[in-house]
Amino acid sequence: MKTLPQTQPEKSSKLRAPSAQDLPDYAPVPRSALGPALNEQGFYVGRVERNLYWITDGTYQSAFLTTRDGVVLLDAPPTIGHNIQRAVDQIAAENGVSNKVTHIVYSHHHADHGGASSLFDKSVTRIGHEETRRLLLRDNDPARPAPEETFQDRRTLEIGGERIELAWLGSNHSPDNIYIHLPEHDTLMLIDIVNAGWAPVYICNLTEDVQGYLGAPAKALAYPWKHFIGGHLGRLGTRDDVDLHQRYMADIDASVRKTLPTIDPTPYFQKYGNNMWAAVKGYLDECTDAAAAPVIEKYTGVLAAADVFTASTTFWVMESIRLDLGYASWVHP
Repeated sequence: MKTLPQTQPEKSSKLRAPSAQDLPDYAPVPRSALGPALNEQGFYVGRVERNLYWITDGTYQSAFLTTRDGVVLLDAPPTIGHNIQRAVDQIAAENGVSNKVTHIVYSHHHADHGGASSLFDKSVTRIGHEETRRLLLRDNDPARPAPEETFQDRRTLEIGGERIELAWLGSNHSPDNIYIHLPEHDTLMLIDIVNAGWAPVYICNLTEDVQGYLGAPAKALAYPWKHFIGGHLGRLGTRDDVDLHQRYMADIDASVRKTLPTIDPTPYFQKYGNNMWAAVKGYLDECTDAAAAPVIEKYTGVLAAADVFTASTTFWVMESIRLDLGYASWVHP
């Protein structure tokens, strides 16, 4: 029997982590985008209005309402985690009220906003949209128990003498993302649409329905409110923040529509031949970069990270304009 020569296993080489000097530089974050300093435990809790409070870890946000019957928690981000209860304990001790969380309202089903729900015991009443329940039952994540109480279009909660209005006004960031209005506290909570002071993160805040996302701020502004809780980063928002976000997204939309008809895909297909995906990538990347460039120039220094994520958001808006709306869709003669 002929034996094969033995080969020595290749020595595994660890990928070298880049040093700080190797990483790209970005525009400074405008001071107006920054929120209050975090405490030693890594969170900040503050009053929104009267007995409504908000919590942030600098990246995610939650809120809670103290009532005579207990605490209503609005979202439970896992990055804040056990600091949610610590924040509630702090406010309860300062104001002589109950620190027991009795209700949790889900804004939508995503784990980054509800993944600490299971930290609260089974006696807590969980409330959400009917689609949130369906999706959480499908995903079967023990960290996010499905809401027992659901609604279809609108529901008003009356808990411990306080009122919270819930509304589903169509899909946007996700198919189940709802508007949470606290009229007696002059506050609207709408998650993953507007990041106060900041540009959206990847592809419109990882949005599933771009056209719904683009329409959501106008629906938000139709409510009467002063304080805005957007779910991300370190400060509360205002109506001016929502208006600025609208103008930023409108500029992206307009730039895409102006750019698409001007770029010829032919050179990419000539270059890459039968490698269709290489040609498509080259063409769409050029369209994206050309459409994003004037928006980045306009908003750098106005919205934090406009230079970081505008290209990604522009690509996603462009694809929605092409695929959802049929703009610049060519029919073969």
